[in-house]
Amino acid sequence: MEGLAIRASRPSIFCSLPGLGGDSQRRPLSDGFLRLPASSNAAVNTNLVASSVSFHPISAVNLSAQASLTADVPALSDNIVWHESSICRCDRQQLLQQKGCVIWITGLSGSGKSTVACALSKALFERGKLTYTLDGDNVRHGLNRDLTFKAEDRTENIRRIGEVAKLFADVGVICIASLISPYRRDRDACRSLLPEGDFVEGLYKLARAGKIKGFTGIDDPYEAPLNCEVVLKHTGDDVSCSPRQMAENIISYLQDKGYLEG
Repeated sequence: MEGLAIRASRPSIFCSLPGLGGDSQRRPLSDGFLRLPASSNAAVNTNLVASSVSFHPISAVNLSAQASLTADVPALSDNIVWHESSICRCDRQQLLQQKGCVIWITGLSGSGKSTVACALSKALFERGKLTYTLDGDNVRHGLNRDLTFKAEDRTENIRRIGEVAKLFADVGVICIASLISPYRRDRDACRSLLPEGDFVEGLYKLARAGKIKGFTGIDDPYEAPLNCEVVLKHTGDDVSCSPRQMAENIISYLQDKGYLEG
């Protein structure tokens, strides 16, 4: 099975990115996203994961990897079968001249996830590549509007988005998932939906003072990914000056791995 996965033995892409400057007020952006801006001197890390996908029934070998995400989501229908499509993934890839993949951007609020996601989507669009962004706030306006920010609902939020991202990738779309996704177990369960090494994960670290109860990184834990393969930062020897340049760095990875070819 090939699909969206977080637990991988083959290489994944990980990025480290410092926060983007801004004030402390929560405000709507022109792209329709909401973000809590990071302070200008905040250190932020980003992990991004690109995932090549084909959609097949989950095999027994993948069930244990998914157990943590699906344990509390019992199947309500038993008498169901999988129907294969007459159009395979390679057919869609040839039509679109690209390979379906998932780029998963995770990190604390205000670290710049949505900004980089928008820059990446625009840069790929300008290259004639079909993308779609699943923003954590936007998805809660529709598909996940019934979920709260309790731990169990956050897990279900990630499970649903992971499944949707897998569908986009199977169609041949480059799917960009941009959301906090604070729990490592949930991200690992999503990764298990795809082939190992095909999940690009981005991490942002940000420390903030605040009074919002349950705020991720303050009084609710954020579990950062353990490894980074692509580092995007504003300070030090390797400086990515803008979200667009960070996007170009990610695109270089996609090109090297053949995701931008049919």
